[in-house]
Amino acid sequence: MIIKEKVIKYGNNVDTDVIIPARYLNTSREDELAAHCFEDLDENFKEKLKARKIIVAGDNFGCGSSREHAPISIKASGVKLIIAKTFARIFFRNAINIGLAVIPSVEASENINDGDELEVNLDKGEIKDITTGKTFAINPVPEFIREIISSGGYINYTRKKLNI
Repeated sequence: MIIKEKVIKYGNNVDTDVIIPARYLNTSREDELAAHCFEDLDENFKEKLKARKIIVAGDNFGCGSSREHAPISIKASGVKLIIAKTFARIFFRNAINIGLAVIPSVEASENINDGDELEVNLDKGEIKDITTGKTFAINPVPEFIREIISSGGYINYTRKKLNI
């Protein structure tokens, strides 16, 4: 699985309250969640998404509450991948469960800049920064997790495996 897109860069401790503010948790409609994704952190997020679909961040991405609304809003916005130094554990698993690719990488997080174009090979375990020419080794994403992501989430993956 290869993802080739440009980067939106954020810092440390991006919590679930700025990913999707609590005032919008009265809906589970993905389009409504996407409409408010990151609005308290970055008023230009929707504009940036027109040309960029990878988020790169610092430490502790997705900290805060364990709401699934946060990764759902990011995925529904059109983001294909998040790379961060570290992730909050519950956010990390929720992202995989809903089919959003997440990659921890200290080196990539520290060296990739806002607007850089990346080519990320999840099978091989490699991030190429096309803009700078740098390459970063990551752990290859296990096949079953790539299948969950390509299936659109754990529920679809399970239905596929059970033929239902």
